[in-house]
Amino acid sequence: MSKSLVAYFSASGTTKRLAEKLAKEIEADLFEIQAETPYTTADLDWRNSNSRSSIEMNDRNCRPAIRSKAADMAQYELVFIGFPIWWYREPSIIDTFMESYDFSGKTLIPFATSGGSGMGDSGKNMAALAPGASVTDGRRFGGSVSGKELSDWAAQWDTKSP
Repeated sequence: MSKSLVAYFSASGTTKRLAEKLAKEIEADLFEIQAETPYTTADLDWRNSNSRSSIEMNDRNCRPAIRSKAADMAQYELVFIGFPIWWYREPSIIDTFMESYDFSGKTLIPFATSGGSGMGDSGKNMAALAPGASVTDGRRFGGSVSGKELSDWAAQWDTKSP
């Protein structure tokens, strides 16, 4: 059996609700990836090219600071990483998270929320930031996904903790 972690970044609460549901269904630990400087509503205005999120996403080297680190990442074999889709990919804060740990030998499973955008190159981007890890393509979910659907999806990775 594998020890699993569900790590997530949520801007509006949608990804948080999904991550909490997934962690409960698969009996995994839960970790919220929080920006050191929390995002405001104005920061998240994707229609404003001068908003914080727009500026971050237009700079592929941007790495927003994270408030805290997950305790003892070494104990996890499977790490589900959740986020909202921003500009057809993972938010820059996920890139910060990916570069903050040694994921060698781990399986990383991206999952995302979006009103309609797909995962884009998120899995490929994340794999480039986690040498030695196996990164799956991941999956996008709507906000109303059932716990059973999440559990069935996650079961392919033997997610029940010992």
